[in-house]
Amino acid sequence: MRILLIGGNGFIGRFAVAALRQQGHTLAVFHRGTTAAPAGVDEIRGDRNRLKASAQELKRFAPDIVIDLVISSGPQAEELMNIFRGATRRVVMLSSIDVYRAVGVSQGTESGPLQEVPLTEESDLRRSLHPYPPEGVQLMRKIFPWVTDDYDKIPAERTVMNDSELPGTVLRLPMVYGPGDRLHRFYPVVKRIADGRRHIIFPETLAAWRSPRGYVENVAAAIALAATDDRAGRRIYNVCEEPSFSELEWARKIASEMRWEGEFVVLPVERTPRHLLRPGNAAQHWTASSARIRHELGYEELVTMEEAIRQTIRWERENPPAVPFLAQFDYAAEDAAVAGHHRSAS
Repeated sequence: MRILLIGGNGFIGRFAVAALRQQGHTLAVFHRGTTAAPAGVDEIRGDRNRLKASAQELKRFAPDIVIDLVISSGPQAEELMNIFRGATRRVVMLSSIDVYRAVGVSQGTESGPLQEVPLTEESDLRRSLHPYPPEGVQLMRKIFPWVTDDYDKIPAERTVMNDSELPGTVLRLPMVYGPGDRLHRFYPVVKRIADGRRHIIFPETLAAWRSPRGYVENVAAAIALAATDDRAGRRIYNVCEEPSFSELEWARKIASEMRWEGEFVVLPVERTPRHLLRPGNAAQHWTASSARIRHELGYEELVTMEEAIRQTIRWERENPPAVPFLAQFDYAAEDAAVAGHHRSAS
């Protein structure tokens, strides 16, 4: 097959390219050109925010399937479908777990009772559009340059899934970890262990909170599967590992791999140092089900969780993040909180 990947040179994209190349497909990557595309892959350079300007070049590649990894909004989805209607067999878009109403409840932007978990593809979506405040969008853009001011995957999903002429597929992705993770999800625990800390603190709310995750190579395998299996046409799929573990359980898995012999200390919120607190309602979990893609398409992880954790730890240690992440570390405050906890317990 001839497959075009829009934004296919980033964190997830490069693994999706590798998975599709291994299957023998002919690939083209549309990207900004800040880094070179892999050898043997056609390269089309341009701006995702001005996709129409590159329409002729994109259609000249004559793709059977188009995968948009960096779609950000409804208008972008409309532009995408207008360009490729009649020029490709199917469009696959990457969405996010943040479309669900449960995410809005946890963030305080949606009212009402807690949403039932695990979240399935039929669970309620957010009622309020644009899930992040302007300052949040600006922060996201520093990490993910493709994010637009009107970011929201819900209108994009509706446009892609409701086109009568061009079938679409939507993949709702979890928190993706692994080599290249720009959010450095493992780093707070990895750094503390590497620094020789004897205690690592979790506020009790965050310690118990559960969210869906996926290792980047496994997520890429799901993308490749959905893109090349016609049964995925006009279907929406959650992609995530199962079961969903709590934040404390994840930390314990990292600690076990690093052979750490220290102690995790779970504190009430009022005794937790401020830099370790997270906003939102932690009673609303984001646990999701990936049963549909497993049953309909036969998806299963290629990389074991143990190996995924091992590879991610190695990458985090070799690629520490930039200075802003250092705000998460105030060892003096953490030592004082642990000492106070031990005094109260004695």
